[in-house]
Amino acid sequence: MNDYKAFLKWAGGKTRVVPYIKEFLKRGNRLVEPFVGSGALFLNTDYDDYLLCDINADLINLYNHLKTNPDGLIKKTKELFVSKNNNEDKFYDIRKEFNSLPIGDIRKSAIFIYLNKHAFNGLCRYNSKGHFNVPFGRYKNPLMPEDKMISFHMKSQKATFKCQDFNITFKEIKSGDIVYCDPPYVPISASSNFTSYSSGGFDYREQIELAENCEGAGKKNIQCLISNHDTEFTREIYKGATLHQLYVQRNIASKGSSRTKVSELIAVY
Repeated sequence: MNDYKAFLKWAGGKTRVVPYIKEFLKRGNRLVEPFVGSGALFLNTDYDDYLLCDINADLINLYNHLKTNPDGLIKKTKELFVSKNNNEDKFYDIRKEFNSLPIGDIRKSAIFIYLNKHAFNGLCRYNSKGHFNVPFGRYKNPLMPEDKMISFHMKSQKATFKCQDFNITFKEIKSGDIVYCDPPYVPISASSNFTSYSSGGFDYREQIELAENCEGAGKKNIQCLISNHDTEFTREIYKGATLHQLYVQRNIASKGSSRTKVSELIAVY
């Protein structure tokens, strides 16, 4: 099948390692992703059905708008990708509007794409009030990803998108499902911190819960995979899985000099 690239920048996006992940995926009726992110794996697999979930409501609402109303979303997004909007003052005006709009508004979804391409490093981060707070990125000519959005729309007809916690998603898995989990990663070192890409964050307790969910599903003959950093902690909580190590180039880092290859694990249950 063709290789499709996600239309969103995404910290920890899996575009570069999709071929490696696919080596371990069994055939099945449906691919379930409790942390869909940019959808790179979804775009480059060929299952009959998909259940794609994430705790980030803005992300899931965007995907649902793109699935059901691509023309309307593309039109509203085009209105934002004009040269007069690529400056610091306008960026903060638009970001302020985004934070004032209700969840589910199609204009909010269009702005989400604008912010993704104009904000610093394409990061998606919220403060304690749930407000998007990534600063201006100073890019010369951010382009609207129309062709990639259309490709996503076409593929999304096979998918159901839900904004929900991973524990709820695991309650919905069934025989014949294949599950791939790409949670917010464990910090590489004690001095690192999780970056909250939803207003809730993701802590060590939830990392353990996720591993337990996958192990439980594996005992029911449902294949589950988890990607994460290769640390003593992840090796301990994934000890019930078969572990595969790989080295991945960082896609998003605050400094270009820190964009080095890091060791990751794929835990297969």
